[in-house]
Amino acid sequence: QVQLVESGGGSVQAGGSLRLSCAASGFTDSPYYCMAWFRQAPGKEREGVASLYTGGDRTYYRDSAKGRFTISQDKSKNTLYLEIDSVKPEDSGVYTCAAEPGNVVGPTYCGGGYWGDSDFRYWGQGTQVTVSS
Repeated sequence: QVQLVESGGGSVQAGGSLRLSCAASGFTDSPYYCMAWFRQAPGKEREGVASLYTGGDRTYYRDSAKGRFTISQDKSKNTLYLEIDSVKPEDSGVYTCAAEPGNVVGPTYCGGGYWGDSDFRYWGQGTQVTVSS
C-alpha cells in the first residue's frame, strides 16, 4: 500500500525559505516513479509545480516555479523535497505530492512536463503553506 506523507508546511514571511518533504512508502509497482508536487491556491484549481523521475533525477519545472523552486530526492530516505526560496504570498496554498509508476509515466514524459494531475494515481494528503507579506 503506497503512502505519501507531506510535511514542512506552515506560515512563513515573504522572502523566507521553506522546504517541503514527502515521505514515500509501499512502492512496489516499479523500481522508479515519476513524482510531482502540486499546489492548490485558495479559489483556484490544483496545478502542477515540478516533477522528478526517481531513476536518474530528471526534473521539470512549470514556468511559475523556475528559479525559486527546487525539487529533489533522498533515495536513502525515500523522500521527495520541494524547496522554495524567496517565498511570495502567491506561493500560498496546499502543496501535495503525487506519484505514478515509472513504467506508466516514464522519464521522457515525466521530465518533459507533459503530465497533469490525472496522470498520477498516488496522492498525499497535502500540507498548507501560508506566506504573509
